[in-house]
Parts: sequence; structure tokens; C-alpha cells
Amino acid sequence: MEDDALAARAARLGCATLVDAVGRVHGHRSHIPAMSSPDPLRPLFGPAATISYLPFREDLAGTVRDFKHYYYGALGQRPAAGQVLVLSSGGYPEVSHGGGTKLARADSAGLAGVLADGRLRDFDQLREYSFATWCTGEAVRWGGDTIMPRAYGVAVEVCGVCVNPGDYVHMDRAGGVVIPSASLHRVLAIAEDISAEEAEAAGIIRFENAQPGG
Repeated sequence: MEDDALAARAARLGCATLVDAVGRVHGHRSHIPAMSSPDPLRPLFGPAATISYLPFREDLAGTVRDFKHYYYGALGQRPAAGQVLVLSSGGYPEVSHGGGTKLARADSAGLAGVLADGRLRDFDQLREYSFATWCTGEAVRWGGDTIMPRAYGVAVEVCGVCVNPGDYVHMDRAGGVVIPSASLHRVLAIAEDISAEEAEAAGIIRFENAQPGG
């Protein structure tokens, strides 16, 4: 599959190189600081499907509270494999946005991963799922009285970065990067050029150090 090949390319390049490449193409912020994961050795890569959270309001008429509604709204009734479910923080990055139970449906859907600009519960359970998970940390308390899902399929903010549905998201231990889908192939090609340039520069430096008096 094409996305599997793209994910492998992104993993080989790493977050820092991809951030540099996006910077050569676009003038906006694209980097996400390092986050937590139940399995930090598992990188995440795929197109974003978004859910926006807001501070909880019990008086909003007609508000749908069921996470299932927003999950299928963002991903589709039959989610396409390889997507990344992105959950915004609603201004509360230290609050739980879900956990092993809510995200269990993603395990059988073939999602590439979940990126939450907030905490998640049940790291032990999430570690056993088939997708990668990255968030601001583990939580022990339910957060439904503090935040609520409010919209899906909209642009959201994650750690100061705008994530539009369909943008490609890469996360690894160093951090993350958001790549507009229209420039994905260009960014990957530039990142490979950067990687080659850096390898050449490192070789020159090693040669200099190996010389007498270097």
C-alpha cells in the first residue's frame, strides 16, 4: 500500500528532518513538541481525521455527548485504514480525552494511530492495540465533566499547530510534524535531500577530525 511505503519513508527520515523540509516549503509552524506514548518506539504516520473538543457546558441545547457520534463522523461509518484520529484539547491539555474503552473501536478499524492534544487513560490497554498512540501524558481521572467533543471534520489546533483534515501527521520520540497533503511528496523528497546533505557533511567532519592536527 502507498501509505505504508510513505510511512516507512517518514520513519527513516525522522521528525527533525521532516520539520526542516516542511520549513523549506511552507512558512507556517508545523512542528509538535515531544509527546508521551504507551509505546514510544512505535511511530505514527497517516492522514488526519479530526475531532474538536471544547470546555464542558451542560446548558448547550442539542449537544451530542456520545464519543461514538464524533468518532464515526470524523472517520466515516467504515473508517479507511491508515487514518490518524486527532483530538484537540479544548484548552485543557492536562485532562483525559478518552482511554482504552472509547478507543477500542479503533483497534479493529485499521487506524494508523491516535494523536491527542490532551491526556489519555489506560496506557497498558492502549499499548496492546494495533495502532500508535501519542498524547500529552497518562491520566487516571475521567475528563467528561471538563471537556466535551463538539465538532468533527474541522481544522483543529494541536500544540500551536493547525491540523486540517487530510493533513499528514508524523510522530516519533523526538516530536511531530504536520504536512499538508498537497505538498506531502515534495516534502518527503526534500527531506531525503536534506538527509543526504547532512550525511555528506558529517562524513566531511569525520574526515577532518581524522587528519593530523584536526
